[in-house]
Amino acid sequence: MRLINVEAFLARERLIIEEKRVDCQAKILKFCDDGATEYAILSHRWIEEQEVDCEEIVELAKMDVIRRRGGYQKILRSCEQAEKDGWKWLWVDTCCIDKRSSAELSEAINSMYRWYENAKVCYAYLHDVPDSSFPTARDLERYSKSNGWPEWFSRGWTLQEMIAPRDVQFFDKDWHFIGDKRTLAPALVDITRVPEDILTDGLSGDRPCVAQIMAWAADRTTTRVEDRAYSLMGLLDVNMPMLYGEGKKAFHRLQLEIIRTSNDQSIFAWSCNTENVQTGSILADSPSFFRDCSSMELMDHDEFIERFKDYIPEEELPSIEKDRFGVFPITNRGIQIWLLFCSFPGSHSVFQAWLPCRSGPSRPPVTINLALWKSDYYRYALPGFHPEGPLQFRQVYLRYQDAPMHRNATHKIDDGAITKNGFTYCGAYPLEFTGNALTLTSTNPLCVKVYSNSQANRRFAVGLGQCFGQDWIHVVSEEPGSPITWQPSWEDYARAEYEKMLFRTPEHVQSMDRARSGAERYGRVCVLQTRLPQSTWTVHTSCVVWKSSKMCEVKFEVFSYPGFGNVSGEWSGLDVDGADGPDCDNRGLMICDCPRKWQGNYWLLVDGISAKYSEASDGIKLGDYGYFSDSTRFCCEGNIFAHSESLSSKTNITPRQHVISQKGGSQRDSDYVNAWRDRHVGSATKLYKPFGLSLPSNDDFKSLLTSLSTRLTNRYLVTRVIQCLPDPCQPGSSITTPLCSIAKPFLWHLNEGAGSLSEERWGDELRAETKDQTGVITVDAMKL
Repeated sequence: MRLINVEAFLARERLIIEEKRVDCQAKILKFCDDGATEYAILSHRWIEEQEVDCEEIVELAKMDVIRRRGGYQKILRSCEQAEKDGWKWLWVDTCCIDKRSSAELSEAINSMYRWYENAKVCYAYLHDVPDSSFPTARDLERYSKSNGWPEWFSRGWTLQEMIAPRDVQFFDKDWHFIGDKRTLAPALVDITRVPEDILTDGLSGDRPCVAQIMAWAADRTTTRVEDRAYSLMGLLDVNMPMLYGEGKKAFHRLQLEIIRTSNDQSIFAWSCNTENVQTGSILADSPSFFRDCSSMELMDHDEFIERFKDYIPEEELPSIEKDRFGVFPITNRGIQIWLLFCSFPGSHSVFQAWLPCRSGPSRPPVTINLALWKSDYYRYALPGFHPEGPLQFRQVYLRYQDAPMHRNATHKIDDGAITKNGFTYCGAYPLEFTGNALTLTSTNPLCVKVYSNSQANRRFAVGLGQCFGQDWIHVVSEEPGSPITWQPSWEDYARAEYEKMLFRTPEHVQSMDRARSGAERYGRVCVLQTRLPQSTWTVHTSCVVWKSSKMCEVKFEVFSYPGFGNVSGEWSGLDVDGADGPDCDNRGLMICDCPRKWQGNYWLLVDGISAKYSEASDGIKLGDYGYFSDSTRFCCEGNIFAHSESLSSKTNITPRQHVISQKGGSQRDSDYVNAWRDRHVGSATKLYKPFGLSLPSNDDFKSLLTSLSTRLTNRYLVTRVIQCLPDPCQPGSSITTPLCSIAKPFLWHLNEGAGSLSEERWGDELRAETKDQTGVITVDAMKL
């Protein structure tokens, strides 16, 4: 270590004051062995632009300016105190480390605890204490920026500088002695939360657990975020290289180094902030997460197992060996560890685990909550739930990497169709979420919207959330009971459902993730059907994420009819064409599950977007519905537009028109367009002045599909056609329909296997069920 020669420094200062010639060759700094040299050391609060560095203390350039700095005066007064106490050498961090050398800086930080520990005396300079009495009571008016105590007690580095030396002497701003660590120990306990035996005897005896040491630093700050980790290395007896610029990763690296050298599981005992629910790494982001761990202590293995003896099958007890608890290696997948845990009621993804440590004598073991995501376990925050089920002792992988995070997700919500069916929007929780454009963040990851129908005595909640880098949506209905006016307010209902959805978030995410993974090839269109219990009401939710903007469009609708016999409450990922095109089925109305022959092998550009078509049968028309024979021939049974006559004249089910052009290459003759077949075939069909028609994708058309769903269960529908004008080169030709696309309406698919109802029976059952449940007869106006 580099030390200040106290005698040489003071001699130079006297020559400067006396305006005598200064010997430039006199060595102020010298390298010494900290183990063989007796020296004093300074602990202080750095003041920006006032400190003196290594280069300035050695060279005499601008000495008049340097000597006026507060940092120089600290060094001078420290030297005077050291000379008075009989010490020849002094270490001051500002000038005894050449910070121009990253190697020297890293060596100093890794050695600093030892340097303070080996010092004969430490001078703790409290620059903001104005008088010669040590402050023993919090003064928020005088020390408003440092929690009511002198600023020295709020800094990260001064924690080890207080604990490591045996003799710490405190001085006020005028360098008057105001007490030492041993005599002031009771007051220091109240200020720092460090136990008195640690203040008087240091860490040489029984070292406290990791969580307790972290707790001492929970409210301390540093100028650089990385120093919150680096300043704890000596206290935790680990070493690691400095990487300024890594941010909070420094504290993650510190914890991993501790795990590599220790089997102390209290490192996982930090507290989640349940107000801002976070799901992520098993490692804490900063010492602040350990604020509640100041009384944490490790538990003896036998005592820990004894607490669970009655809950663990007797034959499994021998397998819970000490070495399993004492070894948890770090792998590229996560921290491999054996844990005692059990699941929460009704959940297969959220667990509570017990750690062999406790927050004080005679207290129960500490628990942490874990969420399972793709075979690994993440730390999870849960308010107010208790686990149930059998206790398990299992080896798991705890992820120390951060959970996958996307940028803030924005949902564009369309719930206009709900209000058309007698439901009203009550409000959202948290209350700051308003409007139809909802942005979710890591601190606000969930919003619950509530809808109700007072006449039908029905209420349901919609949750829109984000977790593991994934957006999710879930619909839950209140069980019918007393009239809504006698039930809890919608705010209380929303708050209760908010907490429940937080608890089930990992499962909601996985449900939607499974649906999306099956639809990625065609886009990310997902549909959810939720049957309101003991009623004919069904909530239809469709969701599409646009590839270009990552905007999530969500459509909510409510229908009252006795269909949807196979509603499972699970998300379905739909194979739809052109997720970003103008002909996109972004409502998820159609499923492309027709036989392979009819899945299309002709390519065209529809309004500039690539689309795939099949060869059409003679006489086929847009809106034809039917089934496929064993020979995969489409057998038409009727046309959907023939059923639209019963709809209101104000409804809009007009087919959409599209511009058709050739895919790839240029069109030499603008009147003809080539429909190219799949590459392995290598041929094309020539089309004369083609134009495209497709079914609409709006509420009116959705209502038509709904009204037909119980009659046309499991039928297929012609959703798009390419038509050509009469070719002048072929006399007598007429408008033709050479290409088409056939799909199955999702609404019709839902009733597959549930059996269809006749029109008369359908109407009778709807009337009966509606009257039984609501007391009011309501009949769908769009009956066949």
